[in-house]
Amino acid sequence: MTAADAARIELTLTKPPVGWFPKPTVVVGGRGHPAQWGTGTWQVEPGAIVGVYLFNRVWRFGAAEIAVDGRPLRYRAPLLPFLRGRLVPSE
Repeated sequence: MTAADAARIELTLTKPPVGWFPKPTVVVGGRGHPAQWGTGTWQVEPGAIVGVYLFNRVWRFGAAEIAVDGRPLRYRAPLLPFLRGRLVPSE
C-alpha cells in the first residue's frame, strides 16, 4: 500500500450498556490491531475488508466484517457472547 492508495476511515466501536466486555480487536488487511472502545481512525486501502472481534482469553466472539467504501463505520458488540456483532456504515 502506498501513501497515494491509502485512505483513512473513522471507526466507532460501541459496547453494550450493561456487562463487562473485553477490548475489541480491529482486523485490517488480515492483521489484527488492538483497539479501545470509542472512535478512532484507521488507514486502509480502498475496498479493503475491515473486521472487528472480541476475545476473552477462551474464545473469539462478536465477529463482524465489511468492505470499506470511504464512509465512517460503526461496530456494535453483541449483548450475548454467542451472537455476532454489527459493523455497518454510520450515517
